[in-house]
Amino acid sequence: MTRRRPRTPNAALAVLLNGHGMSHKGLAFRVNQLAEQDGLATAYNHSSVVRWLAGASPRDPVPQYIATALSERIGRVVTVEEIGMGAAPGEAPRGWDFPRDREEAIEGARAHWSAADGPGGAFAASGYVLPVTRWLAVPADATDSTPPPGPADSAEHRNGRAGRRIGAEDLKELMDAAEQARVWDAQFGGANWRLSSIRRCLNERALPLLDARHGEATARELFSITAELSRVAAWAAFDAGHCAAAQQHFVQALRLARAGGDIEMGTYVLTTMALHTILEGAPDQALDMAQGAFHRGRRHASRRVLAFAKLAEARALARMGDATGANTALSRAESWLDKINPGVRDTPRLSYVTPGRLAADATEIFRDLRKPKAALGWSRQAGDLSDVHRTRAVGLRMAVAATAACQARDLDQALDHGARAMTLLQRVESTRAHTYLEDVATALEPWASEPRANAFLQRLKERELATEAGAAR
Repeated sequence: MTRRRPRTPNAALAVLLNGHGMSHKGLAFRVNQLAEQDGLATAYNHSSVVRWLAGASPRDPVPQYIATALSERIGRVVTVEEIGMGAAPGEAPRGWDFPRDREEAIEGARAHWSAADGPGGAFAASGYVLPVTRWLAVPADATDSTPPPGPADSAEHRNGRAGRRIGAEDLKELMDAAEQARVWDAQFGGANWRLSSIRRCLNERALPLLDARHGEATARELFSITAELSRVAAWAAFDAGHCAAAQQHFVQALRLARAGGDIEMGTYVLTTMALHTILEGAPDQALDMAQGAFHRGRRHASRRVLAFAKLAEARALARMGDATGANTALSRAESWLDKINPGVRDTPRLSYVTPGRLAADATEIFRDLRKPKAALGWSRQAGDLSDVHRTRAVGLRMAVAATAACQARDLDQALDHGARAMTLLQRVESTRAHTYLEDVATALEPWASEPRANAFLQRLKERELATEAGAAR
């Protein structure tokens, strides 16, 4: 007799219920009311909700009633996907799951990256609950020298590719591809056509190598590089405005890092996921992610990675209005960077996390804390504007400095920084850049009747119209 696989508890629904103080009885009562409005007779109760939390999924249209009840409670739209009921049991879309089994995870990665298009939809903070929980519990799979089996009828097997041994040149080729993609993202924006090469690289070069013969050390490096490619793809998707796709890509990156037993890479990925969550408007959850990444990576990750985790923690605390906590975390991030000396183990893929990057993030931290003098001081420390490989980062910092200058009631400085931001960000294809420029426009609204501010706002509007026209072509 075939054994039924146990249901996976619905962590997404649990987070929404517990986080917003809705009782089981209250949810069941409201679902019954919504069903009655549609002419359906239901009799859900406390026990029904317990079953849903245990992984049971009621028939349509009840999941939509549950999402509607939670939307009313929380005060924003909650989707069926966000409550973990977007697909029938056993048919969860690839990309959102985080299998405990290593081979299932690898097959999931293959299925995810071979899919034609990423998912649409909005960011769902609850989508990170299960992956983060499982990674924090077990950040590294046991590894051995035996490569995971690929599909027996795949092209690679028919051509005998699975039998060859990976060489150093294979790994270098993938590392170079990951670094090139990261540079393209920073220079041209996540929506630029060049970033489409990441998916091809994963499908045609990285994932097929998992079927090749390799020792444990090589396997770890291969998984780490594949995780980094996935991480870069995720950040580019977020920058391009593809929120749900970005989440799926991040989940894949975190699972690949665990599959390779690389806790440092997992720490890096989870910290980047925390930044994503901050920028999507959920700093409270992001704080837990950043702190979890730091504590899990404390004995395994390089000082630069730990500095990055503390920097993410500082940004989350600033968004939450905790000035003391943000200052403490920022100081600790600075301290970890100061400890990087010649001869100390470092992480080349995080070479961009420098004192200049810390100063740029501090600009946004103190802007969020409404401390404009400190924000503008950190912006000056962040360095010059000449690095063409950091076009987006510098443009975003100028936009943040412009809003900080508005807080300081310094219109001249606001317009100066705003003009620099607009000049730099018109070179990149980035939804995030557009959002930051919108923030500048909002901050300048009190001066809208002032001729100089009005002229700048007109230029911003013309840029927006030109961007929309270009996208429509």
